[in-house]
Amino acid sequence: MNVLSWLSPPLPIWLQIGVVLVWLTIVGLTAEWLHRSALANPEVVRKVVHIGVGNVILLAWWMQTPVWLGVGASVIFSTIAFLSYRFPILPSINGVGRKSLGTFFYAVSIGLLVGYFWTIEQPHYAVLGVLVMTWGDGLAALVGQRFGQHPYLLWDMKKSWEGSLTMAVVSFAVSSLVLLSVYGATWQTGVISIVVAAIATGLEAFSKFGIDNLTVPLASAMTAFVLGTWIR
Repeated sequence: MNVLSWLSPPLPIWLQIGVVLVWLTIVGLTAEWLHRSALANPEVVRKVVHIGVGNVILLAWWMQTPVWLGVGASVIFSTIAFLSYRFPILPSINGVGRKSLGTFFYAVSIGLLVGYFWTIEQPHYAVLGVLVMTWGDGLAALVGQRFGQHPYLLWDMKKSWEGSLTMAVVSFAVSSLVLLSVYGATWQTGVISIVVAAIATGLEAFSKFGIDNLTVPLASAMTAFVLGTWIR
């Protein structure tokens, strides 16, 4: 199946902004409800937002959002995320003075990927990178926290084999689905997805201070792009 068969015709800018705002509102209200009701701990709330917000890239791809709008939104949310570490702007996501800059790196990485891959008319690589971070890193953290019975240490960081395995499997699945939607079922899709999953899992395991929210999506997207260009 070629991706052009399901892409929406470019929607009016006001409608694109409206669709994204509605989705972000749903994610935000869900996170705030979980935060206030104490049904989930702060880490789970953050990952709910992490996964929910990341899927905006699929909306942007489907609606064929212009590059200036995607990059502009990234700049705005990067600024808000950075300020939230000093002021209680996003209490359900960041604690004031929190050492991790993950939320800031998250917004920056989306802007960088959209800015590059949208410009060269290869948006699916940006989608791949963002979704590897969104689903792979998000689910790895949740699985590791809930089911991690086999921990290991990297420097002063505690990880679990269950979490790392989740990162690898989800990264492979996400990469495969994105590439399948564009190029179809080919051996290249499988090879690229395996390499992306291995690199993303390694970067996530060795990350500190939330830097994986920058390194994982950028490395995943660029690896898929370089390998895709070379193999094909």
